[in-house]
Amino acid sequence: MNQLKTVLPYVRPYRKEMALGLLMVLVSNVFTIFGPYLMKLAIDGLGDPGITSKRIGFYAGLIVLAAIFGGAAKFGMRQIMNSTSRRIECDLRDDLFRHLLGLDASFFGTTRTGDLMSRATNDTLAVRMATGPAVMYAVNTVVSFVFSITLMLWISPRLTMVALIPMLALPPIVIGFGRIIHHRFEEIQEQLAALSTMVQENLTGLRIVRAYVQEEEQEEQFDRLNADYMSRNMGLVKASGLFFPLLMLVAGVAMVVVLWYGGFQVMEGRITIGDFVAFNFYLALLIWPMIALGWVVNLFQRGAASMGRLNQILQTESRVKPPRNPSPLPLLRGEIEFRKVGFRYPGSERDVLQEVSFLARAGETVAIVGPTGSGKSSLVSLIPRIYDPTEGEILLDGTPLTSLDPRALRQFIGMVPQDSFLFSETVRDNIALGLDLGEAPATPGTRDLGEEPAPPGTRDRGEEDRRVEEAARVAQIHEPILSFPEGYSTRLGERGINLSGGQKQRATLARALARDPFVLILDDALSAVDTQTEAKILEDLKTVLAGRTSFIISHRVSAVMNADQILVLDEGRIVERGSHAGLLARGGTYATLLRRQVLEEALEEEEAAV
Repeated sequence: MNQLKTVLPYVRPYRKEMALGLLMVLVSNVFTIFGPYLMKLAIDGLGDPGITSKRIGFYAGLIVLAAIFGGAAKFGMRQIMNSTSRRIECDLRDDLFRHLLGLDASFFGTTRTGDLMSRATNDTLAVRMATGPAVMYAVNTVVSFVFSITLMLWISPRLTMVALIPMLALPPIVIGFGRIIHHRFEEIQEQLAALSTMVQENLTGLRIVRAYVQEEEQEEQFDRLNADYMSRNMGLVKASGLFFPLLMLVAGVAMVVVLWYGGFQVMEGRITIGDFVAFNFYLALLIWPMIALGWVVNLFQRGAASMGRLNQILQTESRVKPPRNPSPLPLLRGEIEFRKVGFRYPGSERDVLQEVSFLARAGETVAIVGPTGSGKSSLVSLIPRIYDPTEGEILLDGTPLTSLDPRALRQFIGMVPQDSFLFSETVRDNIALGLDLGEAPATPGTRDLGEEPAPPGTRDRGEEDRRVEEAARVAQIHEPILSFPEGYSTRLGERGINLSGGQKQRATLARALARDPFVLILDDALSAVDTQTEAKILEDLKTVLAGRTSFIISHRVSAVMNADQILVLDEGRIVERGSHAGLLARGGTYATLLRRQVLEEALEEEEAAV
């Protein structure tokens, strides 16, 4: 239950609404309690020789009014408390998503997507139920209990004591079942996360499932996970199913005791018939708090379990942190320097990069080549601070990257990763992703790193379209886009599934170029493009790359041969560096890679001819 304390900051902005809702709880209970008292007066009044129909009608009218006002107060408390808990849920989910966006890549490498989806939906819902309905009915239970007990004691203290004897069994029942419900609900949420992950992976990788004829195998695996999920839910259902009948049993025993002992009280003249009827009404009102107590405990236990799961995410800190006082860069030129940089992935003992040192001057094009697994992608991922080096340091225009705000830094870097990812939006929106609002293209060396983009709503649509189309032309995807049903307004499928691999790569290349970045990183960005299209892209890139620092990773020599310097990586170390001609003359690793590539291309051409 201590986990629920962390939800208090989300409740504080709605203190007034919560207070008004709880006031409605109090008001509704006053009118509810007032009803049986009026019933007592009416019944006792029947024995009065001077009773009239007008007097009976007066009592009846008061009972109806009490019911109306009590019902209105109940409507108000539910409306206010439930709507407030919805706002709390919305704020909590916003913070969770915002926090997820700020976490580094290593977190997502070790956390399942389905688990995160489960926490963002089911767990936030469980917390909402704990902060809204559970709080409302907890207060309602306490107030109703206090009012009912007070009036029962006023009618007959002795009968009240007798009626409460069976209720001594409530605390151990509530505590014991509360622990069971908490534990089983946690198990259900964990299994739901595994189930969600499998569904998400199968829907995303449906082509692979079909290509390898794994439909039946995946169905069987889903059946097992689903059956386990149902089994865990049935365990919770059994616990809840036993919990509530036990509460009703206690209430039933209390009713029987009151009927027996209270009957004797009436016959002995210690209480009136009206008192006896009112007492039974108050005891009936006391039964609902007993039932609600079990439901409230259930909701609080579920909410605590879910808030604990959310806290695991919210309390996770990013390994890539912005500094408290980020260093300003008054004039950004784009010079990148690596100084004895070493890197290993979190949780791994293997050094991916070791003592990597080089200088990329402003405006230079640096090519990085090497065999698979040599650390090329890991190296360029350190520049936009997707990861931070474990050893050494990286400098941008003489300023260590770790002293810069990652978010501000990434505004000036365009990156095309190996995995081309597109959103389920229009082609235009995908290419325009990350464009500064209302801002014209910048010239490298003229913009401040601390400069904020223009406020939302000032977007220059014409300028955006121009930059999008210009970038698409350079990436050689303008003509294919025009052939789409709605051109640039064509909506893409999930992850751009309705585009070919080469088209997706060219679209992501256009997205990076449209930002007009100071530093451009192409991580094997043309691997799915045919050689003819690649040649056109490289020709147009010559103009684009002029004046900006660029890093190109490619297995094709045609993409790297014109670079200002070529770095050859092998097992995380720079083993060679120089120009294309110089490295060929040396006859080392670079020359060996080139000969291997030429041989592979020759074999492919021969197979194609056959």
